Amino acid sequence: MTESVQKRQTGDGLRSSQAPDPCCLVILGASGDLTRRKLVPAVFNLLLDGLLPAEFAVVGTARRDLTAEAFAEDLRQGVADHSRQALDPEAWEKVAARTSYVALGKDPSGYRRLAKHLEDVDRKLGTGGNRLFYLSIPPSAIPAVIHGLQEAGLNRPGQGGSWARIIVEKPIGHDLESARELNRVINDVFDERDVFRIDHYLGKETVQNLLVFRFANAIFEPLWNQKYVDHVQITVAESLGVEGRGDYYEEAGATRDMVQNHLFQLLCLTAMEPPVSLAPDTIRDEKVKVLQALRPVEPARVSETTVRGQYAAGVIDGKEVVGYKDEPGVSPESRTETYVALRVHIDNWRWAGVPFYLRAGKRLHGRLTEVALRFKDVPHRLFRNDTLTPNTLALRIQPDEGMMLTFDVKVPGTQPRIKPVDMDFLYETAFGKQPPEAYERLLLDAMHGDSTLFIRRDEVEASWSYIDRLQERWAEDDDPLPEYTAGSWGPAEAHVMLAQDGHKWRKW
Repeated sequence: MTESVQKRQTGDGLRSSQAPDPCCLVILGASGDLTRRKLVPAVFNLLLDGLLPAEFAVVGTARRDLTAEAFAEDLRQGVADHSRQALDPEAWEKVAARTSYVALGKDPSGYRRLAKHLEDVDRKLGTGGNRLFYLSIPPSAIPAVIHGLQEAGLNRPGQGGSWARIIVEKPIGHDLESARELNRVINDVFDERDVFRIDHYLGKETVQNLLVFRFANAIFEPLWNQKYVDHVQITVAESLGVEGRGDYYEEAGATRDMVQNHLFQLLCLTAMEPPVSLAPDTIRDEKVKVLQALRPVEPARVSETTVRGQYAAGVIDGKEVVGYKDEPGVSPESRTETYVALRVHIDNWRWAGVPFYLRAGKRLHGRLTEVALRFKDVPHRLFRNDTLTPNTLALRIQPDEGMMLTFDVKVPGTQPRIKPVDMDFLYETAFGKQPPEAYERLLLDAMHGDSTLFIRRDEVEASWSYIDRLQERWAEDDDPLPEYTAGSWGPAEAHVMLAQDGHKWRKW
């Protein structure tokens, strides 16, 4: 039994610093944009950082015919354009020499050709029969690909302790029923311990640092509860529009596209109880408990606790942009939300009575992802002539990963004036380099078999269960969605929702 298999079976979530087992990354749907923008640049950076095994390979597959040379050149350009580290010709040649392409075509024999090719790769490059299948494909194509891998025997580990794992991109279904069916299809072929449902937000340094920040610092965790926290705001804001993906967005909307996965992941890590260990399933157990503790929203009160909106024409970065209904692929009568705000409650001892405000939107004032805890006011105001600013702890996930603590201080001088100041921590400033890209960490973890930062089946289904209740109520509403001007802070109704609680959205 290999060391990585032993580690997986003992449930140790502390991944070692050594390189993973020899392995082959097999990208299904490799002709898509994700491969050249994210996946292969991540492999290249892992190589530069000395984190890949000496025996590795990248095999791309898709329906279209491509030569291995054309495929490698497309990837080289992707690395040149998107890698966080500059393209090093010598290092790239090491990747290119271990990169190949298999055209699957439209018939089942394509998977048999792939199986034969992978056997050749194992023999020539010493990858040991270990395969990491990355499904960079639309959700509708997943069942056919899963069955193709099964029929070719590629879901079964080889002899000598080798492994076969699969990475599945979001979205996992579009509602609870479809998510359950997709999970059933996947788990009929791959054991759950070998399934890695990826959400790239979980690979970001600040998201990972939530666990360290909370559970390695004695001064913060005692304050992380309803006794001291007034409310929590979780924001995923984008200045971009739908970027030519109008057809997809009409089916998804901001809630399915962002809330069910990214925002709920941030919510779980922020609100979870301390795990008893760092074993992957121990951490994921606590995340699921958060989703199970979400207070169900009564249908009659959905309009009180949610706000949806669509962006209208406006100005972003000095340029005029069209409204959502004028985007290609979008219906002029569309009722798909490009902005959504939710007020949710977690009914447990830690968070009883603390509102969590979640918002996600396109064409907003700027690009920002952060988790912000607003602490309660002091119980007795000694400084009556000054307006005190509540203490806020903000964990910024993008664009500038770091943390900020806001607190009040006396302004120098003879007058007792008080002013809020910020204590900032930025990863790049503190450590002198950019943190790794999310896909680097997640690919490496999957190679190690560490599922800590990946989403378990019951977690997916618990989040869809909550979202479905909102979608069912919204489907009964024929009123037009509120509009907000592109470049603004979102629809006025979202600000009213917080104002009714005596709160304001954070600005940046």
